[in-house]
Amino acid sequence: MLAPWQTLARCIADLSALVDLAIEEKDGSVAPEVRTETQACRKTLDDLELSLILAGEHDASNAIVSINAGAGGDDACDWAEMLLRMYTRWAERRGYEWDITDSLVGDIAGYKNVTVHVKGLLAYGYLRAERGVHRLVRISPFDASRRRHTSFASVDIIPEIDEEAEVEIRDEDLKIDTYRSSGAGGQHVNKTDSAVRMTHLPTGIIVSCQNERSQHANRRTAMMMLRAKLYELMRQEQAEKIAELRGEHTEIAWGNQIRSYVLQPFTLVKDLRTGVETSNVEAVLNGELDALMRAYLQTEAGNQDSA
Repeated sequence: MLAPWQTLARCIADLSALVDLAIEEKDGSVAPEVRTETQACRKTLDDLELSLILAGEHDASNAIVSINAGAGGDDACDWAEMLLRMYTRWAERRGYEWDITDSLVGDIAGYKNVTVHVKGLLAYGYLRAERGVHRLVRISPFDASRRRHTSFASVDIIPEIDEEAEVEIRDEDLKIDTYRSSGAGGQHVNKTDSAVRMTHLPTGIIVSCQNERSQHANRRTAMMMLRAKLYELMRQEQAEKIAELRGEHTEIAWGNQIRSYVLQPFTLVKDLRTGVETSNVEAVLNGELDALMRAYLQTEAGNQDSA
């Protein structure tokens, strides 16, 4: 793990040598190169600082991303699909793998809900910055009068939990249904009952998977998702008990937007938790999320240090 720090040390040494040479030679022509090297060193330092922040129990894990359309009808379903595209583009930029494990398409466009399994080192650590309600303001493509509409979608992020985690799932607590897959997949899809829906009876948690070709593979993925959801539920219950003892009030995520994306009458993305904003909405919707994620994670770490 020393390699990144050694890279930073070399970067700083090279930059220092370049500045010393420019001063000695009184050569102002190297100013653009100095700026470029300074930015490179800053980025390396930022990445190292973030790696120290992303040292939580499950930060290094894969992530399960669930996107649910909220208020806004067809626009909200379309917004859910836009968020799906945003996160999968972000994952591809980082070299992560992803696949849709389950989805329910909207009546006209997009998704009513969609679940994506993102696989890569620190996937959960980064993506947990996205948990909450996302608000979109735009001229609706579904409104013949071309009026401006506001849509909402919620994003939930949980870590993939390995099988050794202390989560007890008893066979008698499970109701397992099979059904025909509804997604794309050639002749196999819609001809066999390969999709799996699991209901955990004590909690009412339901997970489903239909992207794999075999029922066995879908069952394995659904069990992984159920284990993760039960673990997250256990953590939330523990956090609520601690908050109750402290006399704190926990906020409900739904209805408390974390970020607004405005396409009309102007362009702006603003994170309401950190105040970070950008007018380059297109870049954000194409997966350039690192600056927004970094600001939240650094703010969160600062709040924890001061608590």
